[in-house]
Amino acid sequence: MREFITEMDKRYCNAHVSVGGLDSITLLLFIRKLGYDIPAISVSGVEDKSIQTIHKQLGVTRLKSYKSKVEVLNTIGFPVISKRIAGKIDLLQHPTENNKTVRHAIITGECGAQGHFATNSRMQLPQKWLRLFAGMANEEYGTHYQTAPFQVSNKCCYYLKEKPCDDWAKEHNSWPFLGMMASEGGQREEALVEHGCNYYGKTTMRSAPFAPFLRQDILQLALDLEVPVPEIYGEIKRKPDGTLYTTKAQRTGCSMCGFGIHLEERPHRFDRLRERNEQEWHFWMYECCTDPETEEKYGWGRVLDWIGVGWEDVPAQQISMFDYMEGER
Repeated sequence: MREFITEMDKRYCNAHVSVGGLDSITLLLFIRKLGYDIPAISVSGVEDKSIQTIHKQLGVTRLKSYKSKVEVLNTIGFPVISKRIAGKIDLLQHPTENNKTVRHAIITGECGAQGHFATNSRMQLPQKWLRLFAGMANEEYGTHYQTAPFQVSNKCCYYLKEKPCDDWAKEHNSWPFLGMMASEGGQREEALVEHGCNYYGKTTMRSAPFAPFLRQDILQLALDLEVPVPEIYGEIKRKPDGTLYTTKAQRTGCSMCGFGIHLEERPHRFDRLRERNEQEWHFWMYECCTDPETEEKYGWGRVLDWIGVGWEDVPAQQISMFDYMEGER
């Protein structure tokens, strides 16, 4: 942290904290604990209301999204499975002559000259997702894949959060501290492993001080700093084996985000949304989108049905022995 701020001073730049959930709230308070009074920004409107409350308490500057969540789902597509896979499905759903080579690699795994003519490359979508989303290529490849009755995209964060924050940063000649950890996996892990905690590129600079640490480290730091925990997380508690956890949500994000939903056990994030606010849940599941061909209202329910994730029934919740013992006390 000190190195990044020193480097920003040398380059006549400013630094700020990009704040979202508990991890980045903890990061902000840790930086303040070190004596640095730097700005904090957030597109708070996409966060849970309890997170918005904490942002307000901490004096975080609130930015506005460039598109509403409803606009993103209707005009851009649904953020589902993962950012990488959603990006590939987006290309398949919007074929052009310019992306023909990339689409061929996504469907077959065969790369052109830029990919050194590799076969079975990582560019290929897993068969599970090809079967559900690559139907527009059936005629060309003689396949029998399905065509999803909705659009998929990885660009939601760009319009909701990334572009507003990037534009604020450019206006203020400022570069961000981010609460990312490599242990979260995916594209974040790859970027952090490749570039390290502090990155100084030609067009991008950023600091991710928590990169090498684990969730347990951050929760312990939150306890040490007496960080205000948003209600959506519940409380930070310790299991008999010493493991720290939050009693409600372990992770949070935008209420209409579906990245990773297929990996969650029930009750998953949309089940928990139903528990907190059934009216909001009903809107996102049934009403947030309009089919351009039939004008039928639909929502995340159609998407979850398509990828095989249960949502309409109320899942039975099995109480753990640990929770039972807590209740007995």
